[in-house]
Amino acid sequence: MRFRRHIAIKGRALAVAAASFVLLAGPAAADTGYAIVPVTTIYPGETITESRVKAVEVTNPNLAPGYASSIEQVIGMVSRRTLVAGRTIQVGTLREPFTVQRGTPVRLVARVGNLTISASGTPLADAMTGDVIRVRNLDSGVTVNGTVMADGTVEVMKK
Repeated sequence: MRFRRHIAIKGRALAVAAASFVLLAGPAAADTGYAIVPVTTIYPGETITESRVKAVEVTNPNLAPGYASSIEQVIGMVSRRTLVAGRTIQVGTLREPFTVQRGTPVRLVARVGNLTISASGTPLADAMTGDVIRVRNLDSGVTVNGTVMADGTVEVMKK
């Protein structure tokens, strides 16, 4: 035979418990803010545009940190993983777009002191600003290593 404890809560005690719950839970729920979610599924390699995302109010206080909270954080970024519609976008699943793309012509620049030499080249891989990549010189056919600059040029590294 099982015995259960019967707890009788008086009206005043119940009101105090409810008021304390509202006071303690209220600020936590008010601080949650907004999260950015895709309107449609976004696949890896796709660029995120303003029409593909929306801001929604966060109602779950236990949501894992690291999600995008403003549209400016995600616009123009490229997805590394599939982003499911209606789910929060983790900032770690996004990357900057490639500055140079494989097979597209780029300008090679070599600097030695005051001397600057430039030539046309073709990158052998996609790369972002600051990456070191291999580029084939279109004039000589020689493959060189260089650093991708913000303007899309590749600065040749000295041997």
